[in-house]
Amino acid sequence: MIILSTEPILPIFNLAIEDYHKFDNVDHPCENPYEKLTIEWYFYNKAWIDTVQWHLEDLIRDPNIDPVEALTLKRRIDKSNQDRTDIVEMIDYYYQLLFQKVEPQPNATLNTESPAWAIDRLSILQLKNYHMKAEVERTDVSEEHKAKCQAKLDVLLEQNKDLCTAIDQLMECYKTGEKVMKVYKQMKMYNDPALNPVLYGQK
Repeated sequence: MIILSTEPILPIFNLAIEDYHKFDNVDHPCENPYEKLTIEWYFYNKAWIDTVQWHLEDLIRDPNIDPVEALTLKRRIDKSNQDRTDIVEMIDYYYQLLFQKVEPQPNATLNTESPAWAIDRLSILQLKNYHMKAEVERTDVSEEHKAKCQAKLDVLLEQNKDLCTAIDQLMECYKTGEKVMKVYKQMKMYNDPALNPVLYGQK
């Protein structure tokens, strides 16, 4: 399946979020329903990683957390961030292959971010929508709390619509050659024992 708009992506993201919350356990294994290494499989994994990390970020903010447990969680969040970066780069590679034969127009421009990093923001936004909606539907809070959360949810839903439109427009610009797709790897230094002075200084 070739995916060139956000319309088929959103259901995949939301399925992963819903599947996670059937268990609501950061240690539950990801059971991806899509064929391995397809673009749908990558999108589902992306949303699962983001969802698990969302809840890891909640756990580490417990004011009574044991320091040793906090460090373990911090290391896990670091790894999750790297996994997230790796999968975003794989999604970008997919789009790079799709658009590599498109002839750029003479006045073609660049974009500030690649398709996959824009889609990354869309994945996070689905999590914000899901959890803000859950706050609106709580039965153990005041009406004032619900109203404030509903106002925030309204803004998030508008942002969701606008981001989908912007990503769809970006895809169209790549298809027509109005924009040139260039992808740069993140080249994070702090995870690399050859580049982080704290790590290579221990040798």
